[in-house]
Amino acid sequence: MKNVLISGSGLFTPTETVTNEELVASFNQYVDLFNEQYAADIEAGELAALEYSSCEFIEKASGIKSRHVLHKEGILDPAVMMPVFPKRGEDEHPEMVEMAIVAAQEAMVQAGKTAADIDLIICAASNMQRPYPALSIELQQALGATGYAFDMNVACSSATFAISNAVNAIRGGMAKVVLVVNPEFASPQVNYTSRDSHFIFGDVCTATIIEAEDTVTSDNAYRILGMSLKTEFSNNIRCDVGYTEHCHPETDPDAPFFKQQGRKVFKELLPIVAEVILNEMQRLAVEPDDLKRLWLHQANINMNLFAAKKILGRDPLPEEAPLVLDTYANTASAGSVIAFHKNKEGIQSGEKAILCSFGAGYSVGCLVLEKR
Repeated sequence: MKNVLISGSGLFTPTETVTNEELVASFNQYVDLFNEQYAADIEAGELAALEYSSCEFIEKASGIKSRHVLHKEGILDPAVMMPVFPKRGEDEHPEMVEMAIVAAQEAMVQAGKTAADIDLIICAASNMQRPYPALSIELQQALGATGYAFDMNVACSSATFAISNAVNAIRGGMAKVVLVVNPEFASPQVNYTSRDSHFIFGDVCTATIIEAEDTVTSDNAYRILGMSLKTEFSNNIRCDVGYTEHCHPETDPDAPFFKQQGRKVFKELLPIVAEVILNEMQRLAVEPDDLKRLWLHQANINMNLFAAKKILGRDPLPEEAPLVLDTYANTASAGSVIAFHKNKEGIQSGEKAILCSFGAGYSVGCLVLEKR
C-alpha cells in the first residue's frame, strides 16, 4: 500500500473567551433566581433546589479553566443562558463554514498546497448546522476546490474517522489530496443551566491535509502507519435534536442539549480506548517506549491521564501527552487535532506518536503516526 501522510494542519480559534469565573458567577445567579421563583414548590418537596457551581468543582471534574466561543452574548446573562446571534441567510456562510475556511487555509499553507490541488473535502464534526446541502460542498466552492466533498459525523471521533476515510480514498485512487475539516460549533448544544455540563464545551475548528508521500513537500509531515476504528453502541452520551422533533408535541425541552452519564462513560469507554490503541501498537510492533507523543481526545483531564498511563505503563510526562483542554475545554472531534497542531514540533524523523479520539457511539479512532 502507498504511504499516506498528514502534511499540514490548521486551527481557527474564536477571539472571545468565557472563563470559569465568569461562567460560575452567571450560573450561580441563575440558581438564585430559580430557587427564588420556585421557592414554594421546593418547600413542598415537589421540586429540587438547584446547587451552586464552583471553579474548584469544574477544574477537579474536568481540568477545564476557560473556553473559546464564537458568540458570547447571552451565555452569561442569567435570564438567557445561551449564545444569542443573528440567523444567517442563504447567501451567507454559516459559522461552521466560516471557521473551516480559516483553518483550511492554514493547513494548505503548511502542506504547500492550494485549493487547486484538493480533490476531496470531508467536513467531520459532532453536529452540523444543517443536513443539506452539505457544508463540505459549500466549503469546496468557497475555497475554489474541485472533485467531491461530503459531511460525516461520528461524534467526538469524527476527525480520526474522517482522516481514515481520506487515507482509504487516496489508496483506492478516488482522491490525491484530501482536506479534512472539523468545525466544532459546540457552544449552542451546552445547557448552561445544568451544573453537570454548563462548563464542558468550547468552539473551534481544525483542519488537516492528507496526501500520498510522493506528492508531499512539507518538511513537517507524518506517515500514517496504522489505523484502527471501533464502535460500540451506548446511550450514555446523547444529543437528541433532529428534524422530526417538531412532530412530537411532548418533545423534551432538553432535547437539543448534550447530556451524558459521566461515570458510566469513564468506566465503559476507557477500556475500549486502551484496547484499540494497544492492539494497533501490537500489530505494528510499536512499543510504549517508541512513542514520542500521545495526542489524545481533549474531553477530561482524568480520562486523558488514565488512557496515557494504560498506553505507556506509567504516568505520562506533560510533554508526552499534551493537554489543551484547560484553555479550549472539550472541543469534541477537534480536540486531539488541536493537541497535534500545537505540539507536533520537536519530533525527529522516524519517531512515532498516537493520534486518538473517542466519544459518543461509543466510538474510538486511533492513528499510529511516524515523523517523516
